[in-house]
Amino acid sequence: MSSSQPKWSRRHTITAGIAGNVLEWYDFAVYGFFAPIIARQFFPSDDPTISLIAAFGAFAAGFLMRPVGAALFGHIGDKLGRGRSLILSVMLMAVPTFLIGLLPTYESIGMAAAVLMVLLRMAQGVAVGGEYTSSIVFLAESAPPGKRGFFTSWAMFGAVAGTMLGSAVGAGLTSFLTDEALMTWGWRSAFLGGIVVALVGFLIRRGMPAEEPAALAESPVKTAFTKHWREMLRVSALNIVSAVSFYLIFVYIVTWLIDRVQEPNSTALDINTLSMATLLVFIPIAAILSDKYGRKLMLLIGMGSMAVMAYPLLWLMHHPDITLILTGQIGFAAIISLFMSVLPAAMTEMFPHNVRVSAVSLGYNLTYAIFGGTAPIVALWLINRTHDDLSFAWYIAAMAIVSFCVALTIQDRRNEPLS
Repeated sequence: MSSSQPKWSRRHTITAGIAGNVLEWYDFAVYGFFAPIIARQFFPSDDPTISLIAAFGAFAAGFLMRPVGAALFGHIGDKLGRGRSLILSVMLMAVPTFLIGLLPTYESIGMAAAVLMVLLRMAQGVAVGGEYTSSIVFLAESAPPGKRGFFTSWAMFGAVAGTMLGSAVGAGLTSFLTDEALMTWGWRSAFLGGIVVALVGFLIRRGMPAEEPAALAESPVKTAFTKHWREMLRVSALNIVSAVSFYLIFVYIVTWLIDRVQEPNSTALDINTLSMATLLVFIPIAAILSDKYGRKLMLLIGMGSMAVMAYPLLWLMHHPDITLILTGQIGFAAIISLFMSVLPAAMTEMFPHNVRVSAVSLGYNLTYAIFGGTAPIVALWLINRTHDDLSFAWYIAAMAIVSFCVALTIQDRRNEPLS
């Protein structure tokens, strides 16, 4: 960051890091909250479960494109500057989200509707593949000494805030619109409204300080794969529990509460929104603790707790009592914050400047493509196969154990300057 622009960086760094993530994750997650409606509108079937699996299949398609976005925006971020990568990712996300809001349904244009939905989800995936990791690198490199965990956690804060905004919009529309209005045009307004968030994000980021293009002898993506592949694998494995737990507990859970616990749509979304609001409170607190006590300790506590508590907390949520459901989900929020708020700093501290965006983006997004996007489908499959509504808790616990074992191998670099 240029020394001639300290005032901008001090005043707007965190805001710029949050802004795009709110947009990207709102646009990407709102699809999951309206999955039951999208299933009927674009993937109709005599079996509602088949329709829902198809809808979540399109959800997964977006994740499969995230590594493409990671390679593209990682290259831009490392070669042309973090700021350009962040501005372009916001612009790219706005277009497919707006088009989803205008897309004709299966009843109007047949199979073309389903195909176009999948293609637009894939375009969203490219955009979100570059946003989050570009912003955490930007925040890490702007952080004052001793506050890298706190600074980078604001990218996660923005991501959760965007997902929560999607949940809140879903709750509002479900509460105030009739089922007919929600099916015909209500769900579309959630996507069309994303253009407003995009405009705000663009206006905040357009004044970002310019950086000198990096003089690299070869592609940063190639360098990352040839010289830093071990660290990239470590990043991927550390994020498995985050990818699985976040999308099951804060996105798929709404559908689960409606279908399996028989909660009304609006109630399920209200509970989810409130729980995510508590997660927003936990995130900076956990990050501050990581700056004081270390990344490794916080990761081990969080991942170990998830392995032990996933089933008991989901069991609490499987009761038709709002207080018990909320208690269970807030318990999940507290545990998830312990590793999700710390991972951004831990990841950036593993790589040198010349490949940092590319390496972090690819390691992170490969895991989210494989485990995050497929998590709802795995949960549906486990429930249908075992006839146990709580079966996916064991999946979360197993992934937590994998990430826990990898966290044992990392070095704590919180007090070291970024190379």
